[in-house]
Amino acid sequence: MKIGVVAPVELGITAEPDKILEFAHAAEQLGFSEISVVEHAVVIGNTQSTYPYSPTGQSHLPDDVDIPDPLELLSFVAAATTTLGLSTGVLVLPDHHPVVLAKRLATVDRLSRGRLRICLGVGWMREEIEACGGDFDRRGRATDEAIAVMRALWSADGPAAYDGAFYRFQEAYSYPKPVQPQGVPLYVGGHSKAAARRAGRLGSGFQPLGLVGEDLTAAVSIMRTAAVDAGRDPASIDLVLGHGLHRVDHAALDQAAQAGAGRMLLSASRRATTLEAVLDEMAQCATRLELAGPR
Repeated sequence: MKIGVVAPVELGITAEPDKILEFAHAAEQLGFSEISVVEHAVVIGNTQSTYPYSPTGQSHLPDDVDIPDPLELLSFVAAATTTLGLSTGVLVLPDHHPVVLAKRLATVDRLSRGRLRICLGVGWMREEIEACGGDFDRRGRATDEAIAVMRALWSADGPAAYDGAFYRFQEAYSYPKPVQPQGVPLYVGGHSKAAARRAGRLGSGFQPLGLVGEDLTAAVSIMRTAAVDAGRDPASIDLVLGHGLHRVDHAALDQAAQAGAGRMLLSASRRATTLEAVLDEMAQCATRLELAGPR
């Protein structure tokens, strides 16, 4: 089981160089496998879109909290670490053109010596996606093509071509290639049946968000059925589950493993309102789980 930790964006410190590096260095030294950072290109005040991971339909983050670009942030962290994995949760794929994104991801993977893992999603804030030039109502189909585009560019030994409804190109050379032989792993994050099916059809892994109990079991089952229907081995699709830094224990890890998870991402508690408090929860968690130090 790989154990990662979510960067505490709600503290407003992820764009502060000294503080984000203190967090990243602590994660690496304590033995966490990766850090995960979030994305919003813009946050629209008074959005009419419903945030799906809160009973109120509103995000717990202030509209004006610092949310740095995840790839620039991970590049900064990569330069200051050696073994720490670098991941997103979730990169809003409809905010990006996949040809440009493929180059950016390959570059970060190459410069970090293969430490990048991307969890992507279709996004929930209509106004954000439209501000970035995307089509909210067709974002699912565009996401499927975007995944195919990036993999085509990474896998081509020479020029790549793609002819789809949203993206088309011929004789396209995209270098450097990612270090990882199969390209940057692209996990699918989300809570919907569509996200579960997309993970089964196309994902390197599935990161169900906000789901527990029977809802989680159902989503994983949908993912695995979709994988079989697509001619894929469901066991080859990694499963990432979440938990709290302050309360996760070996029993929780065993339960996650029995559900098929290969990774867990841990978040600080709401009472950890300073970086020092987050670091304390991380240290206590590392001791409780007997993490092995730098890996």
